[in-house]
Amino acid sequence: MMKEITERWRTRVLSALASMAEQECIDSTKFAALLTPGSPPNSSMGDLAFPMFPFAGSFKKSPAQIAEQIAEHLGGNAAGIQTAGPYLNVTIDRSAAIAALLKNITSAGDNWGSGSELSGKRIMIEFSSPNTNKPLHLGHLRNDILGISCARILEARGAQVRKVIIINNRGVHICKSMLAYQKFSSGETPESLGIKSDRFVGDCYVRYNQWAAQDSSAEQQVQSMLLAWENGDTEIKKLWELMNKWALDGIKITYRRTGISFDHYYFESDTYILGKEQIQKGLEDGVFYRHEDGSVRLDMAEIGLETKVLLRPNGTSVYITQDLGTIVSRHEEWPFDQHIYVVGSEQEYHFIVLFFALRKLGYPWASQLRHLSYGMVNLPEGKMKSREGTVVDADNLIDSLVEQALNEVKEKGRASDSASPEETAEKIAIAALHYYLLQVSPKKDMIFNPRESLSFTGSTGPYLQYVVARVTGLIAKSGDIDKIPPSPRLLTREDEWQIARRIGEFPELVARAAEKLDPSILANGLYELAKDFSHYYHEVPIVKTDDRILAASRLALAKAVLTTLKNGFLLLNIPYIESM
Repeated sequence: MMKEITERWRTRVLSALASMAEQECIDSTKFAALLTPGSPPNSSMGDLAFPMFPFAGSFKKSPAQIAEQIAEHLGGNAAGIQTAGPYLNVTIDRSAAIAALLKNITSAGDNWGSGSELSGKRIMIEFSSPNTNKPLHLGHLRNDILGISCARILEARGAQVRKVIIINNRGVHICKSMLAYQKFSSGETPESLGIKSDRFVGDCYVRYNQWAAQDSSAEQQVQSMLLAWENGDTEIKKLWELMNKWALDGIKITYRRTGISFDHYYFESDTYILGKEQIQKGLEDGVFYRHEDGSVRLDMAEIGLETKVLLRPNGTSVYITQDLGTIVSRHEEWPFDQHIYVVGSEQEYHFIVLFFALRKLGYPWASQLRHLSYGMVNLPEGKMKSREGTVVDADNLIDSLVEQALNEVKEKGRASDSASPEETAEKIAIAALHYYLLQVSPKKDMIFNPRESLSFTGSTGPYLQYVVARVTGLIAKSGDIDKIPPSPRLLTREDEWQIARRIGEFPELVARAAEKLDPSILANGLYELAKDFSHYYHEVPIVKTDDRILAASRLALAKAVLTTLKNGFLLLNIPYIESM
């Protein structure tokens, strides 16, 4: 709302400046870059302030004189314009602005916040990328929520988005779980032990590392298993398929629980050989070269980096070899305008090399590859280590959050407000988790504090859910007030205008979040709206007032708040709760 209003006034002021310049034969072509509106020191002076300092030199007049001339040209006080020394201050017709806002939201409904600037763009986004030797952990949870939220935000701004995942299901780390199962399982299965299947596989991985610390032959044995797998050993392949299925079945249960989904699954076992064709192409084109030791390398002096090995001397692939083949095949399958990798910041070098290699290979879309790099996430107790079994499993963490949320619901006497307190607790836990992980800019390392995330006060998911539940209840109990046409001119309070401004900023927040791939912009904007409305809710009788038209107007504003928060929840993958 304010962006459009500001731009309209900026255009009017520029037009007035241009007219004045034309009369005095002054070149006004650079004026647009110089006119930057701000806000007056207090609302009594207006809503927008245009400084005239940048134009004093051109007009050979004081900024105050220029401001007076512009004010007169645009209609002065009658048009909501006044001057304060060198500033041209504009008072917005708030009633008209709020009326237009409420009309737009009613018309847009579930599409409020959507835009079209990415219309026609095809964007592929890869995220999660789990290994099939362990369950999802806290780091995956940050990756997953960043991926799904960015995908939804990009879709909201008009892009056609394809969510993809690559399952890292081959290699020596996978064989470690398999070898431990052979040696120590005695034929046990997840079903026989009553253990979630991905957790069972993860326990095997931990068991291998415990054994390897005691037995120096472990590394040789696991390398032999890997070689047998690559040579197509029937028994090893059967074990690999079984344990991969256990791992992936369990991981998919966690995805369903957290609302994560994909449009296409890729598997490393299918893609790891694709890159060799790209290496050969690069050799033939002179992009890559063969080193004296027989390896194939990429000279990266052009970007200030050392040489990178792309194929080992024995002709086997390195990790980047696979990625080269995978991305080329993806573009052939689904030609994208942009491809986004959601991967931790520790892999920044990898993507610099990958993108550079693809540019050297001559792929025009290589300039549209983007690495959404995010920081580490840990618990207050410290870093997590998969090999030692100290990683916080996603399911265990969520279970703990659900238990704490359920206790909170019962202690505060809210259990009777829900048909299923357990279901409510699950939704609160997911909101706590997702909002906490999203409220921090992706690039920053963070500490996930479970207790803080579950708070019903402050910048948390449960707090936002609570505000939404209050608004939902308010509307449900409003009776026939909802049928009375509102009159926005009655919404004259400063806090009502502030809430309207927050609501009006929502589409711009979504657009900025899409541009920067940063859902924290949206998460923090929703919190500010929820906080402002919560204060208003406690200070103002929204529907319990004798003036029924005023009550209807305030209720219309509350409904706009609800639409905005609910639409924001969907983009951030936060469950909506009607009552709590």
